[in-house]
Amino acid sequence: MTRQSETIHPEPHSIRPSDQPSLQSGPSPHSRRGGAVVGAPAPLTAADILQERARLLAQEPPASITGEVMMVVEFTLGIERYGVDSTLVREVYPLKDYTPLPGTPDFILGIMNVRGQILSITDLSTLFALPTGGLRTANRVIILSGKVREFAILVDAIVGIRAVLLSTLHEALPTITGLAGEFIQGITPDRLTVLDGKKLLTDARLVVNGDAYGGGAW
Repeated sequence: MTRQSETIHPEPHSIRPSDQPSLQSGPSPHSRRGGAVVGAPAPLTAADILQERARLLAQEPPASITGEVMMVVEFTLGIERYGVDSTLVREVYPLKDYTPLPGTPDFILGIMNVRGQILSITDLSTLFALPTGGLRTANRVIILSGKVREFAILVDAIVGIRAVLLSTLHEALPTITGLAGEFIQGITPDRLTVLDGKKLLTDARLVVNGDAYGGGAW
């Protein structure tokens, strides 16, 4: 798996896949007022993510742990747990307000201003057609960053950073169909769904005009 040049590359023996993350930002109640979100948490920066990843790298794993490991940022959508390659995560940012965009697919929540940069927001729950029953606490986004594009994905809660042993990933179940199946890299034995972050960043169907560096599809 290709890693960005500035990131930390774990050796196969350097991380314990069962480590519990300490970088947490749990769900907090909020309400939406138009395009505003009340009760958004403080952002987790790239420095926070790198610090936690370095802490996990420094831990001594069992001798039996071998194989390529990927650090993922774990989050929740409803009752489901997901993870995305941490090297593609720029930061976790509070969703304070946003502007809906007419004429875009329903999984595009809108756009937001992050320190002067306009980013689109993709609602993965809508994109993956997940059940919508119950109260959601989606008031934060994960900003994904690739070579030619940056955008945000809406999540309910950030669990933390954890290590995933790639050799233990299973293919998505045949019952997972549609777009959800296209963006799944694999599922861990404890049922964490690992998303293909690079595909999310490069799929033209998810590009909104302006969130690519210089252009977009919608």
